Amino acid sequence: MDHHAWTTAADWNKGHANGTALAHGARPGVRIARPAGTVDYKDPHTGRTASWEYATWTSPVHTLKVPATEVVASWNAHAPAGTWIAVELRGTYTDGGRTPWYVMGRWTAGDSDADIRRTSVDDQKDGRSSISTDTFAIDTPASGLRLTSYELRATLHRKPGTTLTPTVWRLGAMGSDIPDRFEVPASKPGLVGRELVVPRYSQEIHKGQYPEYDNGGEAWCSPTSSQMIIEYWGRKPTQQQLSWVNPDYADPQVCHAARHTFDYQYDGCGNWPFNAAYAATYPNLQAVVTRLGSLTDAEQLIHAGIPVITSQSFLKTELDGAGYGTAGHLMTLIGFTKDGDVIANDPASPDDQAVRHVYKRRQFENIWLRTKRKNAEGKVVSGTGGVCYLYFPAKPAPTQHRVLRELGIR
Repeated sequence: MDHHAWTTAADWNKGHANGTALAHGARPGVRIARPAGTVDYKDPHTGRTASWEYATWTSPVHTLKVPATEVVASWNAHAPAGTWIAVELRGTYTDGGRTPWYVMGRWTAGDSDADIRRTSVDDQKDGRSSISTDTFAIDTPASGLRLTSYELRATLHRKPGTTLTPTVWRLGAMGSDIPDRFEVPASKPGLVGRELVVPRYSQEIHKGQYPEYDNGGEAWCSPTSSQMIIEYWGRKPTQQQLSWVNPDYADPQVCHAARHTFDYQYDGCGNWPFNAAYAATYPNLQAVVTRLGSLTDAEQLIHAGIPVITSQSFLKTELDGAGYGTAGHLMTLIGFTKDGDVIANDPASPDDQAVRHVYKRRQFENIWLRTKRKNAEGKVVSGTGGVCYLYFPAKPAPTQHRVLRELGIR
């Protein structure tokens, strides 16, 4: 796995700016300085066509440490109403060929009448690779074809004639070449016996709420997990921001997270980069999508005070104590027992009080890290291969900074 990001003033100055300039401050980034031009965009989800001023920043070419079969981009940005960004990826194959510019997401923080609708883009392919919602993937990994390098392009948009601008603070991607495997090597417990104090929220108490944002319940595992970790770091929507939520609903901040992570093309709240981008809209909070190699990596993060949002799929019989099976689910890893078993806040619980679970280490590690599994019909399907979200302060504590750096996150 290779995770690389552009985050510092020196990083931004190495890229190619076309109408963008360095945004100085505690979190350096790029912003619109003098628009490069104007473009018309027809929003496929509202049908409205509008003109937007735009400017671009294109990264230097990043050569992957290991040629990749998959790449997932993620970003942190401020996008006031009436602004948005598009993130694109272009790569080079092992045989020297190049991909087209693939759209990895069109993102804005809000969804007012002044905004586009946050969206992934379907039907992107070149016969060798394709985009599945938020993930670039080589179509036939067994062919030996890989992606050896990539560059990212951020296009910043605003309403013509205004001085508003989005600001991009972090732009990066995780490339990986994870072997096909039904079983992963077991890790030995190491830094165990710590549990972080993380708020507990159930997705299930929201079943049937807001059909326009995928109807709550089992569809809201990702924003519910995100909200738990956002609040662990002391951030939370204001009462004014929550004023749109039905006052009869408990935990209105979970509804807010679902609305602001919703991908109008995917028609759900499970877009990985959109969840990370939502978390990073809170003051001085960073967020990335990456992969970890084992529970040993997760132990290091927990020991440093950083919880981990994990993505996994499993049969009911494969995770004792869960009581359900799933084709894809997010939960928050918040600690380890003295024996090394996993302590997780699992939002697929009947109520907030029931969210804390202890899962057997070996079972949890395997369902999270494997890339192949059999579903309930016995068909071979894919696993996530250790995908996770990491949310952490813009200025991490020294121990947190060291652990993140050791895991390739800076």
